[in-house]
Amino acid sequence: MRADRLVSLVLLLRQRGRLSAATLARELEVSTRTVLRDIEALSAAGVPVRADRGRHGGFALLPGFRTELTGLNHDEALALLVAGSRRGAQAFGLGSALASAMRKVVDALPEGYRATAADAVQRLLIDPQTDLLSRRQVPDEVPDAVVAEVRRAVFAGHKLRIHYAAVDQTPTWRTVDPIGLVTVRDQGYLLATRSGVDRTYRLSRIVAAEELAEPAQRPDQVDLDGAWQERSAQFRNGGDQVTVLVRVNPARREDLVGTALAVHAEETDADGWLRMEATFQDPRHAEWALWQLATNAEALAPQWLRTSLRNRAATIAARYGVPS
Repeated sequence: MRADRLVSLVLLLRQRGRLSAATLARELEVSTRTVLRDIEALSAAGVPVRADRGRHGGFALLPGFRTELTGLNHDEALALLVAGSRRGAQAFGLGSALASAMRKVVDALPEGYRATAADAVQRLLIDPQTDLLSRRQVPDEVPDAVVAEVRRAVFAGHKLRIHYAAVDQTPTWRTVDPIGLVTVRDQGYLLATRSGVDRTYRLSRIVAAEELAEPAQRPDQVDLDGAWQERSAQFRNGGDQVTVLVRVNPARREDLVGTALAVHAEETDADGWLRMEATFQDPRHAEWALWQLATNAEALAPQWLRTSLRNRAATIAARYGVPS
């Protein structure tokens, strides 16, 4: 326990510079006396901790001091290795860097932890590429050169010029102010503004990218999760949305809810089926969602949806009808 606290103390001094004994005690949740003893132990171990006296004094590491990645316990190392198994890094072009970092983490483990941590990781699988029905989630493929250029512009705070291929459109060049990168289910997105208007670009549709020297027009701080939620809401509220009334077998409720943009009303009919009012992105989305449920759902309204489903069923029936 003390070894973990000593490592935390060193990391605090590295990250935040000079800190008083009282501040260190508060951060480490120990007494100031314990902090002073820990400082003495670090000095005895050769860690160059400097003590500055006076009203604005405190403790600091000598300039240039670096420490190796040590002090990881088994669960901490396992958490890092599990995090490294996720595929988000692939979407941002950091796959090789992540693999290298994981090797360094393993190498830095105490001798007794290496074998057990490596064995434990083999017994955990995060986000496999197929589910129990063998449905495959195909990750986006983005050229390393493209995603590296996008990533540099995001981190440097520079404007970015991208050659973007929107759906069913010829690729065009556009200059944007990058805000951040998001990965969702193996798909990477660039959040940006263009002429002050929020824009979201799928990384796999960026044909080429060029970081510019001009600073991006964006706030210094950003709530990326909040920004993503806002973009998601805008997407759901856009397009040719349709609201339908449907009856669904309770056993397939989650399938419908997981596909619809929103469910506005829900009640149980006398036969136990659920009557629901749901919104879909567009007519094609609504028809597709109801077709997946086959006889476990019935579209009640609007009439065009019932007609579309009936015509599709009739076509299938005719194709598989009894040969003459």
